[in-house]
Amino acid sequence: MSSTTASPLSSRAAGRRRLARLRELLDSPVATYYLLLSVTTLLTVIGLVMVLSASMIVSIKDSDNPYAVFYTQAIFAAIGTVAMLIAMRLPLGFWKRIGGAALIGAIGLQALVFSPLGFDVQGNRNWIKLPGFSLQPSELAKIALILFGARVLTQKRRFLGSFKESVFPFVFPAAAITLGFVMLGRDLGTAIVLAAIVGGMLLAGGVPLRWFGLAGLGGLALVAAATMTSSNRMQRISIWLDPSQCVPSNERLYYDICRQPLHARYALADGGLTGIGLGASKEKWQWLSEPHNDFIFAIIGEELGLIGALIVLALFALLGYAAYRLVVRTDDFFVRIAASGVMVWILVQAIVNIGAVIGALPIIGVPLPFVSSGGSSLITTMLAMGILLAFARAEPGCAESLSVRPKTVRDSMAVLSRTRGKQR
Repeated sequence: MSSTTASPLSSRAAGRRRLARLRELLDSPVATYYLLLSVTTLLTVIGLVMVLSASMIVSIKDSDNPYAVFYTQAIFAAIGTVAMLIAMRLPLGFWKRIGGAALIGAIGLQALVFSPLGFDVQGNRNWIKLPGFSLQPSELAKIALILFGARVLTQKRRFLGSFKESVFPFVFPAAAITLGFVMLGRDLGTAIVLAAIVGGMLLAGGVPLRWFGLAGLGGLALVAAATMTSSNRMQRISIWLDPSQCVPSNERLYYDICRQPLHARYALADGGLTGIGLGASKEKWQWLSEPHNDFIFAIIGEELGLIGALIVLALFALLGYAAYRLVVRTDDFFVRIAASGVMVWILVQAIVNIGAVIGALPIIGVPLPFVSSGGSSLITTMLAMGILLAFARAEPGCAESLSVRPKTVRDSMAVLSRTRGKQR
């Protein structure tokens, strides 16, 4: 009888020990650093595996080489890894100084999309052709806008209650010019992500909430105008609001604008709980025209099922949590604003992409960070994570813990205690 009564008590004690262990791990000075590094690595590896699976049919059709898209994506991942490793080792002062030059360079590159170097992709003029490779400047503009905005808002911190003194120098002309060029190129998806980045940074900076209401109304008006001036966008909104239009008898829509959203749902439905198996997708056989890009989440759901899709969602949630830790734990206002910008960028872009695939949002056309194929997106996203890792290394005790390579969490905590003692 004593053994039966002891069992629940011992289970509760074991649960308390595990909870205490988890809290100890999260209190470690290297917790944020390793969370960011682990999630970035896992998402990138998942992306490479899924790009290989989703792109084989497209690669055979275009080049007779089933690995063509995957090889290219693997090269981009290698470049992105190098960029991340370099970025994470750069001092915090470097990122504080580079914002202005980075924004000027990004706006200059964005302007080139309207030159002979620029070309259209699926109706959006957002690419430039350079010797040996193509580039999407708006991806670089995200990082540049974050660094510049964090610098301006830090310098104007005392005046954040004044629109003229603090918000105006960031939003006008920097954000307005960047957004204007992107909208001129008809890339509504990227413009929405950029606007979200600006809003997230202003919110993290403590700008009065009443200003967001006015900005939101202006943003909705711009989105409405951009939508109504494009028949393609109007059709996308129409079938999103009324999916009953997508029936086989309506051939004009069924085999055109309805094809992507319909077959994305078919893929998710076929996947069920555990999926039909890696590499076994049916929808990648030219039913989904972008199975390795904007609709790669549909292939994840089809091949890996609900479990695989939830793992990807959980990884993005973990990434958001790690970035949020940086925001709330740092005493450096620049780090708080910049980390907020990167966090909003990754999460909003993931929400817009996944929302379009599952039908919760209209199809806008943005890649799934780390996972979709595309060099500009992957490299710049990994560079942004390198910046967050540099911020994490600047947390008290982190750099010292990494340099001495502690064997246990308690060793890390001892290092943190010594560091705090020196600061006092």
